[in-house]
Parts: sequence; structure tokens; C-alpha cells
Amino acid sequence: MELFERPGGGECAILVQISFNTAKSTKDEKEFIELVHSAGAQVAGLVTGSRQSPDSRYFIGEGKAEEIRLLLTAQDADLVIFDHSLSPAQERNLEKRLQCRVLDRTGLILDIFAQRARSHEGKLQVELAQLKHLTTRLVRGWTHLERQKGGIGLRGPGETQLETDRRLIGERIKQISKRLEKVQNQREQGRQARKKAEIPTVSLVGYTNAGKSTLFNALTQAEVYAADQLFATLDPTLRRVQLPNQQEIILADTVGFIRHLPHDLVAAFRSTLQETTDADLLLHVIDSHDGQLDLYREQVNQVIIEIGAENVPQIEVMNKIDLGGHSPHIEEGNGVNPARIYVSAQENLGLEMLLEYLGNYFAGQIFQGELNIPPHHARLRARLYADKAVQQEKISTEGDFHLTVAIDQRRLEQYLQEEGLSLDDL
Repeated sequence: MELFERPGGGECAILVQISFNTAKSTKDEKEFIELVHSAGAQVAGLVTGSRQSPDSRYFIGEGKAEEIRLLLTAQDADLVIFDHSLSPAQERNLEKRLQCRVLDRTGLILDIFAQRARSHEGKLQVELAQLKHLTTRLVRGWTHLERQKGGIGLRGPGETQLETDRRLIGERIKQISKRLEKVQNQREQGRQARKKAEIPTVSLVGYTNAGKSTLFNALTQAEVYAADQLFATLDPTLRRVQLPNQQEIILADTVGFIRHLPHDLVAAFRSTLQETTDADLLLHVIDSHDGQLDLYREQVNQVIIEIGAENVPQIEVMNKIDLGGHSPHIEEGNGVNPARIYVSAQENLGLEMLLEYLGNYFAGQIFQGELNIPPHHARLRARLYADKAVQQEKISTEGDFHLTVAIDQRRLEQYLQEEGLSLDDL
């Protein structure tokens, strides 16, 4: 049974974008249209306007509502999408007035997420966010709200159809939350294992479509789905990356941020975003060619504060320099601004420089020095060679291996502990 008795269709849309005492940006308009295309709808028209404040009944005024109704008829459209958050009552009133389906910005982003989710966890997170959004909107669309269940075989305790649906959705939310808790516990075990192995985690963050997945693929030789579209990546992916100084890091690719990211989504994806919160370093990927990069930088940092990751150190990766204006270089940071590294993930420009910078960043955790290894600890020597940590070797007259090495401090200590040795012994 359909949850809503509502008009069908929804592929040909009229878009609505209203300004409230602020200058509307053409970039916001472009992003809104990209979001609609990402959801699979065709744009039949864009209605703009300005108001002092939203109307409590329709969000827009009576005149604008009539303008949209006439445009719907003229364009034979069957969906109206607002670039704003609408209250359940406003959505219901608009649908009644326009006689078609009405979707707000939150519903639009939820729909895109539902299409993009690939992993079991991602699908559960999206469904949880959708259901939480739905619970406030159950009242709309029903024509039988006051009817009791009745008839032979259907007589019940007097529960209305609406109450039944609320109860069923509540049960489903509990069920999904339990499943997500189980997945979250598994993720937490993975994080604890990485902490125990003391491998630093570096998380890619940035505005959606800034090129995070392309950069991730270029650095890891992975084949994560990357496309020139909003929210191409939903599911976090982690890969090991070897730095030039023999150290390893875990690189995490995460969901892109966007202005006015729905709170239900932030809450639902909290376990995914935990990879960002628990990271040792954030690589904030920015489209250097974008005219509104300062605004997007601010939006991303706002979401970082929302998820509690504001204290994680940050390096800005200025991506897409191949589109003009910059060559690969590094701008050192100061107490206020983080360091900036200019690269092109698409054209493989500046990536070696980025890896070298990361190597130097974590260099405090590298042991560089000399070790005298007795012959009966040849297994330790073999391990150092397997890690490509040996820079030079000499053999003493007593048969000891005199090695010059550069290796992750924590890994060396792990090897020494397994051999029953300490640095003082060597």
C-alpha cells in the first residue's frame, strides 16, 4: 500500500527560490539546479522572488502561488521543488493549492542520498533520515484520517490509520537504529585497532563536488566512484597510503558537505562522519577554480563544528589548478590560517608534493638513526628490509649488522618488543 495518497509522477519540475533580505547568488541558483538534475528531474521553469519573511501558510505569497500554478499548467509539470525548508503545514497547503507534489530542499537532498547510497550502512542511514523527516509529515496527503479501521476481519482497538502508520514507522526507526548501532560498534572496533597499531588517520573533507574522490583515487590507486555531480560519494572508504619516508597513513574519503545540510542527515550519518571526528588530520579539499570558494570553505568549517571535529588539525588542498590560475605550490600556514597545497587530482599535478608534505607533517613519529643488530636477531633485520626502512648497511668484524634506518617510531617499537629488545640494547 502507498504510504501517501498523493499525485504521482515527479519528473518534470518547477523550481522555487526566494530571497529574504539578502542578495541571491547566481551560484546558489546553479547549485540548486544541479541538485534537481542529480535527483533525476527535468527543470521546466524557475520562479524567483523576494520577501521580508516567509508566509506562514504558503511560505510564498498568494500571488506567487498563483504564478506557480499557472506555470505548472503551461509547462505540464507535475512537481514543485523549493530551495528552502518548508514546514509540514506549508507543504500540505501548497500541495492542496497547486494540486501536485511539493518537495522542499531537505526532501530533495534525502532523495539524492537514497539514490547514491550503495553500502548496507549507507542505505540504513538514508532510510533513518527519511523516516525521521517523514514522521513530521504523516498528516498530509491522507483522505481518511478520521476513519477507524472497520469491516469484517478489520475491526481493531480503534486505532486510526494515521496512528497505525506512526506506530509502524516508530518501530522501523528503532529497528534501523539498532542495526546502525551494530555497524557503528564494528566501525569503532576498526578505529580502535588502527589506534592500537598507531597508524595516523587522515580524512578528506570538503564541499560536495570539490574533487575529494578523484584525489582519493589518485593517492591510493583505488577505484572509488567519482563523478562531476553532487554527492557522488556517500559511503566512507578507507585505504592505506605509503608516504615517501616509509610511514603509512590511513586515508578516509567521506561524504561531501553542502550549505543547509539537513540536520536529520547530519544525525543519521554521525557514525560515518565519526571518521572525520577521530582523524589525526583533515585534508580540506577546495575547488580553487570556484568563484565562491571562501563561502564554501566557511560552510564546510561550519559542518565540521557541528559534528565536533573543529579541534582536528587541518590542511587545505586547493584542487583543480589545471582549470587555470595556479601552479603546484605550498603556502605555509600560520596561527590563524592552515597551510595550503595547490594540486590537480585529475591531472596528477602536485600530488608527490602533497605526500611529501604529509610525510614531513608526521615526521615527528619517524625514527631516523643507526641500529646495531646481533646476528641472532636477523629476523628484525629482515623486517626492516621488508619495510624498505634500511638506507645503508655495514657488517662489523663481530658479524653485527650496522644499519642506518628511517622507520615509523611506533612500528620499530613494536618490532623491538616482539624481539624482546629495546633501543638501548642496540
